[in-house]
Amino acid sequence: MKKILIANRGEIASRIIKTCRELGIETIAIYSDADKELPYVSEADYAFRIGEPPVLKSYLLADEILALAEREGADAIHPGYGFLSENAAFAEGAEKKGIVFIGPKSNLLSLMGDKVAARNSMKEAGVPVVPGSETGVSTVEEACETAGKIGYPVMLKASGGGGGIGMQLCADEKSLVKAYQSTRTRAKSYFGNDEVFIEKYIENARHIEVQIFGDSHGNILHLFDRDCSIQRRNQKVVEESPSPFLSAEARENMFKAAVNAAKHVSYENAGTIEFIVDEQQQFYFLEMNTRLQVEHRVTEMVTNLDLVKWQILVARGEMLPLGQEDIQQRGFAVEFRLYAEDPVKFLPSPGKVEVFTYPESKEGFLVDAAYQQGNTVSPFYDPMIAKVIVHGESRDHTLKKARQLLEQVKVEGIKTNLPLFLHLLGEEQYLSGSYTTSYLQQKSLVK
Repeated sequence: MKKILIANRGEIASRIIKTCRELGIETIAIYSDADKELPYVSEADYAFRIGEPPVLKSYLLADEILALAEREGADAIHPGYGFLSENAAFAEGAEKKGIVFIGPKSNLLSLMGDKVAARNSMKEAGVPVVPGSETGVSTVEEACETAGKIGYPVMLKASGGGGGIGMQLCADEKSLVKAYQSTRTRAKSYFGNDEVFIEKYIENARHIEVQIFGDSHGNILHLFDRDCSIQRRNQKVVEESPSPFLSAEARENMFKAAVNAAKHVSYENAGTIEFIVDEQQQFYFLEMNTRLQVEHRVTEMVTNLDLVKWQILVARGEMLPLGQEDIQQRGFAVEFRLYAEDPVKFLPSPGKVEVFTYPESKEGFLVDAAYQQGNTVSPFYDPMIAKVIVHGESRDHTLKKARQLLEQVKVEGIKTNLPLFLHLLGEEQYLSGSYTTSYLQQKSLVK
């Protein structure tokens, strides 16, 4: 594997380029007209314009990206996360051209990319699932009938994707009717699939996930848990590992369930089993993300492993470098997603980044930046401008360290959610670890 095309943008493209450079692998970047000045474009060995700013005219142009990879002699494609990362047709297209797709095989993407089919598969594996519809709901009347049987409140969710996109909490039939079409429209826009399904909403819940990895030799292991319960509008804002909520017994049971889930589908490469956890620490399968996660850096911090390197090794047909007993969790890590958005209402704040400074990365501290000073944050994509990741000996030590470092981050020209993080790090409920997925809403930090 000598040349990899990165079918993505921003900080994840930069992240992949860094590991490829260390492995002596050349990289090909793609960019839209809106992204031509971003750092990752110049960091890659080669870079090509893929289209206009809208994703349907650039980063979702599967055929054009595959043709470019073939033309430029790419051995493999790394899809990052979002965009085409869980698109089975894209992975199959690469396979047919003899190009390695750095991720699961297309048939598994097809199975787990359909959240309804994934739920049913996990049931077969004996993994607890949230009560919900057995199939997609194709009409608003069917949605209301299903929700009535399950009992409100319910979550209306996109069948074809995750990441909190295409998801609506519905407290009653009136709100479900109102949300039905808009959720389908958004799902179609982001994932090319407007099917939706319904799940029971677990109140006062935690969102906890397990990083798993598999190879083509039948080996599957876990890389511990991440607590992703600090969310706004069902999308993660802060992630940490280990979760301050789980007991040792619940954690081990969750690890076993995650590995069993991966074994049931003969999983290969990096993946995440996401669970919703109730107040009694009973956990339920939420979804399987068949890709690298935005928050993979948290796991890297507590394991001292390079997950992108592992992805490439597994994609080359190699065995996982370590066994389960060889992997130890060290200390605690937390990640803050720095967004270009209003820190209270969470409305996007696109525009020119006049000032963007932060301490240099060092042991126990890392900034993965998508933009640099002078760049313009486009309204066409997710507004995350950087991830700030901090590692320490304990949760208390790490959060104190995080506050000191975040106070040194300066962004001007656009609004960001940096004030939210500084506020959060002074909140006793967060510092004690006794928060849920509705914490930000309950604290009126999100309007």
